[in-house]
Amino acid sequence: MSSATNITWHEGDVSRDARAGVAGGGGATLWFTGLSGSGKSTVATAVERALVASGRAAYRLDGDNLRSGINSDLAFSREDRLENCRRVAEIARLFADASVVSVVAIISPYAESRELARRLHAEAGLPFVEIFMATPAAECAVRDPKGLYAKVAAGTIDSFTGIDDPYEVPEHPDLAIDPATSVEDAVALVLEALERAVG
Repeated sequence: MSSATNITWHEGDVSRDARAGVAGGGGATLWFTGLSGSGKSTVATAVERALVASGRAAYRLDGDNLRSGINSDLAFSREDRLENCRRVAEIARLFADASVVSVVAIISPYAESRELARRLHAEAGLPFVEIFMATPAAECAVRDPKGLYAKVAAGTIDSFTGIDDPYEVPEHPDLAIDPATSVEDAVALVLEALERAVG
């Protein structure tokens, strides 16, 4: 690994305002957190679609997709989960700096990871919205869109977040979405939260 003393940050010649002018608005990160099956990807996909339809540059960073590529070297230990979230937070910040709305759908079970993501954006002067999909584990297990809870019950998966690995519920999310909320209403709530954050 390179020593930090050998690294120099290079400022670009294009301003954020200039990028925002061609991207339909300034960048930000919408960080969806919650258990597997809580609705993160469903709502995030709908939010991305709504933003792009309105003329706003947006890109969804899905946890499974990222683990298929840039994070494919990581497993599910606490250390690897922390590193997974750190990488996603750095990528989201870069997208936001490029005036793209990063729509992150990732379990991010630990408070310290979510705090790091928020801090990275704050230090860069970029809006960050933490959205907690507040669906309890029992309901997620009933939904079980990927069949993961069934595998946990069968003993073929261990260290599963919310069952035998911790999920630290956000204490002060910017938005909490109740499981009874429709996708359409959830999208509206998220877009409202985004506009508040962007100011």
